[in-house]
Amino acid sequence: METRICRSPDETFELGASLADRLRPGDAVLLCGGLGAGKTLFVKGVMGGLGFDIDEVTSPSFTLVNRYDAAAATVYHVDLWRLEPGIGASAAVGLDELLESGDAIVLIEWADHLSGRPPATRCINVNIEGDGDDPRTISIEAFEAENVT
Repeated sequence: METRICRSPDETFELGASLADRLRPGDAVLLCGGLGAGKTLFVKGVMGGLGFDIDEVTSPSFTLVNRYDAAAATVYHVDLWRLEPGIGASAAVGLDELLESGDAIVLIEWADHLSGRPPATRCINVNIEGDGDDPRTISIEAFEAENVT
């Protein structure tokens, strides 16, 4: 597990960009943290690191899923904030279908609303603690498919 203290929004963005270098198709990035923790900013960093125009990256709070065709892969940005936690959250956004080809990267905000880990080749948990002007503690941990239940 990797843990970093990000003292500014720029550092949160840069950490997301550095994660992009390690992502591969079939990955699901599970972002957890409170309202205002910086999940969308972290996603913008990931998308910037994947070569996508970050001005086009917006939170899918109301659309639930945004699709981005980045140079490295198709990326689905999912936001489960408006959905009740549990089994229905995954089905509501068609998470299994987004991951079934293994050709996409899926970034999931409010992943704690899922009832378990999605069927990805690799799940990367990103937990963000802190909000507002306070420093954020960001922990990143990857789980390969054989360890995913």
